[in-house]
Amino acid sequence: MTKRELGENYFKQGYNCAQAVTLAFSEELKIDSEYALKLVSGFGGGFGRMREVCGAVSGMIFVLNSVIGYSDNSDNFKKMELYKNVQLLMNKFKEKNGSYICGELLGLTNKNCGYVPEKRTEEYYKKRPCDKLCGDACEILEEFLKQNNLF
Repeated sequence: MTKRELGENYFKQGYNCAQAVTLAFSEELKIDSEYALKLVSGFGGGFGRMREVCGAVSGMIFVLNSVIGYSDNSDNFKKMELYKNVQLLMNKFKEKNGSYICGELLGLTNKNCGYVPEKRTEEYYKKRPCDKLCGDACEILEEFLKQNNLF
């Protein structure tokens, strides 16, 4: 199964968008999957249903951080490289989807959705492109990791 298919399937299984992308790359994370799921759980719905940065994008950047992130606060080169690649991936996602803002991707005029998650029903999945957005984030990240011999 491709990373794209994994991301789409995890979303359809009920994981939020950030979790779906993160799970698709669980082997690459080098941390416990359950812990990783907890770390990104608040990113769903564009940060707790606030409809800001898409959770699929947040999950993509979380995985990128785990692969090429920095821990030495004086290493400005590594910081610059990470930021350059964050912007590259986010811009690729935006080129493909028109935005990386959850509310815009969902076509919402009112982003005040409250904090209660919607039930995952057949109707829910029909009105949301989130599974495809998770797939796009996985595909973009997988291509980057392969091109840079990080995969």
